[in-house]
Amino acid sequence: MTWVPDAPPPPPTMRWWHWLIALPRLVLLAALILLGLALYLAVRLIERPLAGGRRPVTARIQQEVCRATLAVIGLRVERKGAPMHEGGALVANHASWLDIFVLVAGQRLTFVAKAEVAGWAVIGWLARATGTLFIRRDRKEAGAQVAQIAERVGRDELLLFFPEGTSTDGRRVLPFKATLFAAFLGPGLAEDLRVQPIALRYTAPPGEDPRAYGWFGAMGFAPHFLWVLGRPRQGRVEVRYGAPIAVREVPSRKALAAAAEAAVRGMFEG
Repeated sequence: MTWVPDAPPPPPTMRWWHWLIALPRLVLLAALILLGLALYLAVRLIERPLAGGRRPVTARIQQEVCRATLAVIGLRVERKGAPMHEGGALVANHASWLDIFVLVAGQRLTFVAKAEVAGWAVIGWLARATGTLFIRRDRKEAGAQVAQIAERVGRDELLLFFPEGTSTDGRRVLPFKATLFAAFLGPGLAEDLRVQPIALRYTAPPGEDPRAYGWFGAMGFAPHFLWVLGRPRQGRVEVRYGAPIAVREVPSRKALAAAAEAAVRGMFEG
């Protein structure tokens, strides 16, 4: 599913001075990500035999690379509340490709992404290399995918997914889909398992469209990416961490999805 607005935003505009800002940042980001990935893969060769599916060191490398990426871009991040650091689930509204860097910079986690992402240029390669769990939106595969999620949670990973199923313009929260929440209600999981809601609210650079950081509809990645890099003044993103929801206190996946949506929506609109 792709969210399409009633009124699409104007296409990104790049003046010559924007290119003077974007290109040095692009070179620096490329070097940072490639070096970070090389270090990640080298450490993983040692980490995998010792820790198996767990990533005690490489998850930290991933986190630091994301923090450095945001610093290069110049996007300010304001965090409110306490992020969860134990095995369970994190759910957030989805506005942009920037969400990935913003969320990983705040806590060590593993993304759950739609299968199509694996085929995307650059992003898909990075996602595969860093342990992203890919899922297909196919009811026939739902049972197997729930089992995969439960396995990851069982080894104390923090799994983050976007229950809206698509990104938006950053100005709204769409209804949460309940399917993947079933993984956190299955047998054999820890009794203290929790789901933490997270709300992301972007503020555009001065003078820009309020939806500027949103990546949605038929927007191409490269034009939007370069537009963000070329801003002489960046905006900010506010990350609000809600109170974790105890899974044992929720009767069904639909009730869990509804509770998480209500918490995210409340923080987003509050």
